[in-house]
Amino acid sequence: MAEQREIKENNAWHKAVILFITVLVITAIVALVTTAVLQNQPLLQKYKYGIVLDAGSSHTAVYIYEWPAEKENDTGRVQQTHACKVKGAGISSYSVFPGQAGASLKSCMKEAESLIPLRRHHETPLYLGATAGMRLLRMENQSLSDLVLGSVEEALRSSPFSYQGARIITGQEEGAFGWVTVNYLSDRLKQGSGTTGALDLGGASTQISFVANQDGAEESAENAVTFRLYGNDYFLYTHSFLCYGKDQVLKLALSQQTQSGDSSVLDPCFHPGYSVDRDYSSVYSSPCVMTGKPLVSRDSFTHIGTGNASQCQEVVRRIFNFSGCSFSRCSFNGVYQPPLQGPFGAFSAFYFVMNFLNLTSDSLERSREKLALYCSTPWTQIKQQHPDVKEKYLAEYCFSGSYILSLLTDGYNFTSDTWTHITFIKKISGSDAGWTLGYMLNLTNMIPAEAPETPPLPHAGYITLLFFISLLLFFFLLFLSLRSRWPRCNSQTQII
Repeated sequence: MAEQREIKENNAWHKAVILFITVLVITAIVALVTTAVLQNQPLLQKYKYGIVLDAGSSHTAVYIYEWPAEKENDTGRVQQTHACKVKGAGISSYSVFPGQAGASLKSCMKEAESLIPLRRHHETPLYLGATAGMRLLRMENQSLSDLVLGSVEEALRSSPFSYQGARIITGQEEGAFGWVTVNYLSDRLKQGSGTTGALDLGGASTQISFVANQDGAEESAENAVTFRLYGNDYFLYTHSFLCYGKDQVLKLALSQQTQSGDSSVLDPCFHPGYSVDRDYSSVYSSPCVMTGKPLVSRDSFTHIGTGNASQCQEVVRRIFNFSGCSFSRCSFNGVYQPPLQGPFGAFSAFYFVMNFLNLTSDSLERSREKLALYCSTPWTQIKQQHPDVKEKYLAEYCFSGSYILSLLTDGYNFTSDTWTHITFIKKISGSDAGWTLGYMLNLTNMIPAEAPETPPLPHAGYITLLFFISLLLFFFLLFLSLRSRWPRCNSQTQII
């Protein structure tokens, strides 16, 4: 009886050990599965945000950018997530009432507040860059320019974002950062990849930028910019022509045609049947118009269209100065330009005008033919074909198209052969082509990267845990294999 009691006690003890080990193994298996799930689940991507305001001559736009908090190749991967066009004209138009310049931005800034996560507001950098419109205002009246910028700064400081400043950027910066944008978005800033030149046309200025040989720096150092991006060095030729945006060029053309002081002007760059009364002050109030207002008593003239594309080209060519080049070669107005290299992306007004005229994919010869046909179309017919377009903008497409063709060929020296190297673009990979993304991309180099989200265990620790749990399971199975025989042998011995 004592031996039977001992056998029962031994069996009870062995059962308790087996139960304990079983629970331990089950716990280990659950821990192993849970760890594997947590270890291999998708990581939460952190994002940072930035805001750049493009205060142009004709309007202001607010762009929101985001990029992973972890940087790639020392440059945050920036993408545009939203664009808001501020209602009204550019901030330079508020020179009479400077206080209203800042107030005009509030609606778009409220949109930005709702789109960027609240927890990111305080660390989101906010920049405003003013371009050619404000450059002209500063030339005309420095104090008014300062008042407009002061109003803008006050409005932006009151936002919850990290305000970093509002300033008038140079034409060289506008051109260079436009080049960065085009090449960044098209993934050309990589080892061994060719680059794309950038052609930008605004209301008050135009920019050309492309990679050139460094020999050109010896001739014209003020047009040279060097970038280091993704570990590569780029020598960039860039120049900005102030007063050669499409709106200011129209004033230049009209000023030449109104020097006689006649009561009416026959303009071949506007459609037949077009007739509008214009104030002389609307033409001669710009700092770009160097000639004085004609000595006439009348305040206005009648602007009459005749719709002749070839004559319009002659009007446009008179805007440029092709004499007096002191360099080995020039574009116009005595400005040095090296030989054109590589493909080009043409954006902003280049795209909008050529897209409206349906000339974005035609040859140079075909573009001239289609433009001539468009310009000769009666004004009444043009209005019927485009009832949703404001008449002010609609009337100017013939002139703007003629100017673009002349600027690119007579000015920048594109030919029938190299015309096909130009691609007219609005967006690339969902982001607007323009200087603001390049500007933001440059600024992200100064924003510290956050540590990435890491798995629960380092890889070495994860492998070690798997090894020990697997080893534990092996010994448990080995123990069960051996132990399954012990009770049976003891029991049989007692019966005998």
